[in-house]
Amino acid sequence: MNATVPKAPRFGVEEEFLLLDAETGIPRDGSDEIIAALPELRAEHEFFHSQLETATPVCDAAEDAEGSLVEFRSSAARAAEDLGLVLAGAGLPPLGGEIPGRIVEKPRYLEIDRTMRGMVSRYYSTGTHVHVEVPSRDAGIEAISRIAPWTPVLIALTANSPVWLGDETGYACWRYLSLQQWPSSGYPPAFADAAEYDRVVDGLVSAGALLDRALVNWSIRLSERFPTIEIRTADAQLRSEDAVAYAMLYRALVARALREAAAGAPFVPAQPDLLRGASWLAARNGLGSELVDPRTGEREPAFAVIEALVEHVGDELAAAGDLDRVRAYVAGRRADGGPANRQLLTWREGGIAGLLELYRSASG
Repeated sequence: MNATVPKAPRFGVEEEFLLLDAETGIPRDGSDEIIAALPELRAEHEFFHSQLETATPVCDAAEDAEGSLVEFRSSAARAAEDLGLVLAGAGLPPLGGEIPGRIVEKPRYLEIDRTMRGMVSRYYSTGTHVHVEVPSRDAGIEAISRIAPWTPVLIALTANSPVWLGDETGYACWRYLSLQQWPSSGYPPAFADAAEYDRVVDGLVSAGALLDRALVNWSIRLSERFPTIEIRTADAQLRSEDAVAYAMLYRALVARALREAAAGAPFVPAQPDLLRGASWLAARNGLGSELVDPRTGEREPAFAVIEALVEHVGDELAAAGDLDRVRAYVAGRRADGGPANRQLLTWREGGIAGLLELYRSASG
């Protein structure tokens, strides 16, 4: 281990879930009842009444996040079952996406619906978001630019939305495509500092393209509430343990970027269209074939690029005690082809009934 690696930054994980009818697999309301049934846990509404959200406390170690998320998921799954629902860790519902969802009656959500018009009436996007603490907003901006070339690999690892409207999409992460319709989408451009970032976001708000600063929907952003940078690329995951391992990879990327920035290491910001293309390829292929190697810009076998990522942040993972966890996570993805592949195989073999059982078993 490199002795110069500083202590790993603190982090937090947000998990979102779909609530699906246990018989039909179609999204069905139930968040009010589940939140009422879990008064001691961190249960929150999401945009629709057929979605649910939780978040860990601020964590130092992976074990803290995993304990929080696993406890919540198992309790919420039981509460959902009592209502004839299945708690599903998937980026999109495989069925029923054409049916408008019932929006949670928060003033801000209702205003989003009004300003975005029909775009959000069927917006069932469900993700895993990770916050990592940074020493300043300027440091966060530089870290966002430094980690950019590796972020398509994170999309591939967490792709989990291959079925939509009852059909195979041909993409491991169809949710990635749904996110591109927002006024701010994809990876943000390189900014000189936080002041420039704020000017751009404020300009989008002033122009009427964003309701407020918190609605900026880049795949990674400065948090408006916490001293963190938040990545939002990952689909909701089948298992909380996998969400945590992914979060540790992201934390290690941020930690390495902060260390390099403090040392004044040079870097060249990613070219936006090339980064967008690499992200699209990752969303399409998942772990099934090839990804763009950020070191060369060439296509390589997916797991060769993933192993390069683990090596890239190996010192940071080792310093945080996360290296064995991430290696086990990668080995699991190599064995099962990733959550999108598991969903596809289950869909082909058992249809919606098979998928519902997969979601149940993953959350039990």
